[in-house]
Amino acid sequence: MQLYIGNKNYSSWSLRAWLMLEKNKVNYSEVKLPLDTPQFYEALKDITPSLKVPSIVDNGIHVWDSLAICEYINDVYLSGQCWPESLAQKAKARAVACEMHSGFNALRSEMPMNIRAKRKLNISDACKNDIARIEQIWSEQMLACRDQGGWLFGKWSIADAMFAPVVMRFRTYGIELNPQARLYMDKVLSCPVLGKWITEALQETEVVQIDEAGEEVS
Repeated sequence: MQLYIGNKNYSSWSLRAWLMLEKNKVNYSEVKLPLDTPQFYEALKDITPSLKVPSIVDNGIHVWDSLAICEYINDVYLSGQCWPESLAQKAKARAVACEMHSGFNALRSEMPMNIRAKRKLNISDACKNDIARIEQIWSEQMLACRDQGGWLFGKWSIADAMFAPVVMRFRTYGIELNPQARLYMDKVLSCPVLGKWITEALQETEVVQIDEAGEEVS
């Protein structure tokens, strides 16, 4: 399997698919492409019609979009173990994962993932509403599942992969959360697999100017 990703400092969608593979020890080779360059689009033209990352090629099967990739890996390599076992919990996990996948547009636009940075921002009311909703999800799940493993649904799931880049955004922009939501954020940041991604992101030197939002915090 080949996994095509963008710069680790900036590519929030790539992080989701990469976590799915790394957390579950699925064998793959990584192809990292520099975002916002002619090389990026040239490399992807025969890989994905979307010309976006992440994308995978597995035994001739092409899959693009982070959630589709997570579902494919879960089905083919993991016997479905990356969703909760109970029907009710699986339904909720899928709902919040899809909410993250398709929503929170103000947060995505105003707070790009930028792991190297520490920034402050003036954010819109729409972005504040997005943050409040995410805080609600995390808090609710910590109250329900904190003692079952510390992830959103007890054990690590695709829902956690979907929210990992948000944790990185909140760290970069110094977002204050209530104690329950902060517990979840700390759990994610303590993950050694995510730590590997962070270490490699910090070693990158490329700058994608459109993702350099806010004012530097000393």
